[in-house]
Amino acid sequence: MSSYDYDLFVIGGGSGGVRGARVAASLGKKVAIAEEYRYGGTCVIRGCVPKKLFVYASQFHEHFEDAAGFGWTVGESSFDWKKLVAAKDVEIARLEGLYKKGLAGANAEILETRAELVDAHTVRLLKTGHTVTAKTILIATGGRPNPHAALPGHELCISSNEAFHLEELPKSIVISGGGYIAVEFANIFHGLGVETTLIYRGAEILSRFDEDLRRGLHEAMAAKGIRILCHDTLQKVSKGGDGLILETLNNGTLQAGVVMLALGRDPNTQGLGLEAAGVAVDERGAVIVDEYSRTNVENIYALGDVTNRVQLTPVAIHEAMCFIETEYKNNPTPPDYELIPTAVFSQPEIGTVGLSEEEAGKRYSELEVYRAQFRPLKATLSGRAERMIMKLIVDAASRKVVGAHILGHDAGEMAQLLGITLKAGCTKDDFDRTMALHPTAAEELVTMYAPSYRIRDGKRL
Repeated sequence: MSSYDYDLFVIGGGSGGVRGARVAASLGKKVAIAEEYRYGGTCVIRGCVPKKLFVYASQFHEHFEDAAGFGWTVGESSFDWKKLVAAKDVEIARLEGLYKKGLAGANAEILETRAELVDAHTVRLLKTGHTVTAKTILIATGGRPNPHAALPGHELCISSNEAFHLEELPKSIVISGGGYIAVEFANIFHGLGVETTLIYRGAEILSRFDEDLRRGLHEAMAAKGIRILCHDTLQKVSKGGDGLILETLNNGTLQAGVVMLALGRDPNTQGLGLEAAGVAVDERGAVIVDEYSRTNVENIYALGDVTNRVQLTPVAIHEAMCFIETEYKNNPTPPDYELIPTAVFSQPEIGTVGLSEEEAGKRYSELEVYRAQFRPLKATLSGRAERMIMKLIVDAASRKVVGAHILGHDAGEMAQLLGITLKAGCTKDDFDRTMALHPTAAEELVTMYAPSYRIRDGKRL
């Protein structure tokens, strides 16, 4: 008999923690999982899922406009923010129930309480004050929005968390940040009729994405009416007569009904008792782990955003499955972070997998770049002036496709399939001999036969 109360205790009920707990329990391990807020974590409760639902909602005004070009007469339309929020809440509650059902079905014990480490094998449950012990502990507490506490007036601002629960839709919003959260919410609010300004300290939005897609999205957003102020930052936020007054570094004074800070996320480790258990963290507070997600304390693992490796939900789930292989199947398995498909659910959408042109130019001595920019078929009758961009980055020596990037409708869906293609190591020749599916936008990926340009030693030829 084990001298511990549990074989595994998981702290954090997000996607990674739930997957680890459920699968371990299904293997016959005695498992408990503790979550202080709601099961589902950032992605399900206040991230990817509700955000995508809001993206859909924000697109309908363009759908109504486009319908006229195809012979439809659409009557007067109106939007009800409260109905959207209520419908979203119903769906999120349903998904949370499914997470709990899966855990219960595997016989994992579900605890709705904050849990903090007392030592390497002991956890305190704050709701009752009781302590329990576990042979293995898995930390999966995720991340939280950076509050940007150095900004005077930051307490008057919201984060993406609060954006899902606003009592009223504001007439105007200023969003500070240039990453995917800031960009996606700028498009959401604009699509719902809110006067939207995006302010970002960098030279261009979406710093880690391919430069062509960054510029193309910026131009498309600006053409829709979203004001984008690069090379600028908020200096102060204060209350005004009709909302908030913002002082900026380079664009003077702005006014807005709501200010949203989307300035990155911090590992959610504060007050977890890591020091008491001897678990090491880095300068940002992220749990330090080895290639198998093990901390410096042998029986304690950590995965997901709390480790600040790759902050994506599927990555946390993958890390959880690798943890199961390593800890319970005698098959040490490090997570594989190569060629992760990613998307920005902006309008238009970005889908990407592999290296950007800039990254590939540093890694390979010579590249072939295949690039197509075109008006999608739907826009010909709708009259919308949108353009799609598709790029393939190819290592000239091996002919291997090392990056694929798309700006346009359904880019995320295409990127998922391209992820399989690039993971399999396909070459440009494989793309060339693949029959096109016509008429689709994706056929451009297999009909770009001649390189648009070459890059040698980092210089375009």
